[in-house]
Amino acid sequence: MTERAWTIAAGVFVLVALVLLWRNKLSAAFVIATLGIVAWFLSYRTQLRAKISANDSSDDKEEPDED
Repeated sequence: MTERAWTIAAGVFVLVALVLLWRNKLSAAFVIATLGIVAWFLSYRTQLRAKISANDSSDDKEEPDED
């Protein structure tokens, strides 16, 4: 769910940046586009964390007993 929220935020930031670029507000468009990129990286980070935790939990279940 968090990954989807970051992805939506990234899309909204990029759309706002495009509107600001169209209205010739270059500084504001740059800042908003940068926020969009940061939101996309946070989405990717959330996705990787979910994969890593899933792999760790499956590794814990597959360890054999050493008796």
